[in-house]
Amino acid sequence: MYIYDTHVHTSQASDCALSSGAQMAQKYKELGYDGIFITDHFFHGNTCVDRSLPWADWVRLFCQGYEDAKKQGEKIGLDVFFGWEYSYQGSDLLTYGLDKEWLTAHPEVVKVGIAEYFRLIHESGGFIVHAHPFREAPYIHHIQLFPRQVDGVEIINASHKDEKFNERAEFYAKTYNLPVSGGSDSHTTWSIAGGGIETEEKITSADDYLRIMREGKLKVRSRREDFLCDMPKDFDWDKIKRAAL
Repeated sequence: MYIYDTHVHTSQASDCALSSGAQMAQKYKELGYDGIFITDHFFHGNTCVDRSLPWADWVRLFCQGYEDAKKQGEKIGLDVFFGWEYSYQGSDLLTYGLDKEWLTAHPEVVKVGIAEYFRLIHESGGFIVHAHPFREAPYIHHIQLFPRQVDGVEIINASHKDEKFNERAEFYAKTYNLPVSGGSDSHTTWSIAGGGIETEEKITSADDYLRIMREGKLKVRSRREDFLCDMPKDFDWDKIKRAAL
């Protein structure tokens, strides 16, 4: 079976992450994964890229974590794919199938409303998986679902210690007959909690991932406590607290 993580962050674009794209790629290779999707927090989410920059510069810096992960992946034999985590009033939408060039050419993506966002992504050939749809947190004021707009549901977010969030996501997906997937939602090399998907077919593109998900030809992986490592001595707890404000 091939193993992929569809939900990975880097410190180069996500303000709540502490490991670079290259570091994340290296760790996933060591854990036995065949590939990862870098899905850093996008413009209206918890990004660390200065939003006052000209759009082309913002996109260039936003993509740096992915590009460094991909470069490292090419060295060590790990496939790395691009995506982002779009946030809307507490809802997080993993967006795949588009690239840096598309982002550069579409600055309006950060100005449109949620309905227009779905339309723009789909008309451009991309697709969307609703990440952790039932997560509860202080920054989430209400839960929103988009069963007629999303292409899939993340039914196991391995970072969740409270299984009821994943159980509700699975029930939701089954109720609407939506394709399912899973991811770790990892932000550091020492807190990768397993998760992701297993497939009998090698994924070579985001389109492969979408097709396999729609056909139900994947197994969603559960949390792996034995993947977790000790917190490093130079852990920047202040950064995490600042990012949460």
